[in-house]
Amino acid sequence: MSWPDGVDNPRLFVGRVRDYRTGEAGTPGTELDHAELRAVLDDDKTIRSISATPEPSRLQELVGHRAGGHLRMFIRYIMPELVENAVPIYLVLDDLSGSALVSNIAWSMWDPTLMLDRRADMSNEDFEAMMAGRANVCWGLAEGNSGLTFRRDVSEVAAADAGELRNPADPLGWHEFAENEGYGFRRARRIDVWLDPASGLLTIDSAFQDSAKKKDGGRTAIHEYLLRVTADPETLEVLSLEPVPRILPFPECPGAVANTQRLVGSSLADIRDEVLRQLRGPEGCTHLNDAMRALADVPALVKSL
Repeated sequence: MSWPDGVDNPRLFVGRVRDYRTGEAGTPGTELDHAELRAVLDDDKTIRSISATPEPSRLQELVGHRAGGHLRMFIRYIMPELVENAVPIYLVLDDLSGSALVSNIAWSMWDPTLMLDRRADMSNEDFEAMMAGRANVCWGLAEGNSGLTFRRDVSEVAAADAGELRNPADPLGWHEFAENEGYGFRRARRIDVWLDPASGLLTIDSAFQDSAKKKDGGRTAIHEYLLRVTADPETLEVLSLEPVPRILPFPECPGAVANTQRLVGSSLADIRDEVLRQLRGPEGCTHLNDAMRALADVPALVKSL
């Protein structure tokens, strides 16, 4: 997510996704699928324009909708085949809402005065209404938690170096990242799947990171989880699930991990709906939920092993 014409103008969303099967040691792998999505969003997150390669048949119906929870439901309603067939671009479309919600933090990472100036321009009534709207959205923003105050310094909320995700020794490990000048936000996901030869179990190693550019170079990580899962390769039943919270904005956030054990015993094919059913609002972390919901696409990857 970037703001090519400044923070008071529409933001540009660029989403890229790729399915890649690693080859035997010393041999090249195979790209199974790829897609790219581009969207322009107004300040209130309304989609002004959208395009994709390849483009789903009803994609243009998203123009005029706001990137939020209702958009996710609408996408599933008008394009259910994307979910049913685990079409890669679905995960990018699904991330429109989450990225739009979190991406404004990029202003504070680039220049802390930008967010403070926005607060100064708001009436007390508008500010209180905004904060009230965040209450109980997730575990970290449960009523009484520190995330519902505006008095915290940005450096206290997120001050972790995001590092470099790309390994120079493995140039095919990631697709090409979108680059931009000025402030910018990035959500990066990775889902690796393999059949463990020792245990015979399906093994999943997943990572999720939100980060923002810094004016002096590098990136600041805002949210980061690792997720380690084992599953039965035949039934796809989740046998173990271990989330590892690494970087989160508020001290209460890691507490959301405990409730994820409710998903053990679920099927990977059903996990998207199970997350929504069992870990809504303050029962879960929205970012961890996003990471776990994406595991619903693992069965499609298993077929390519």
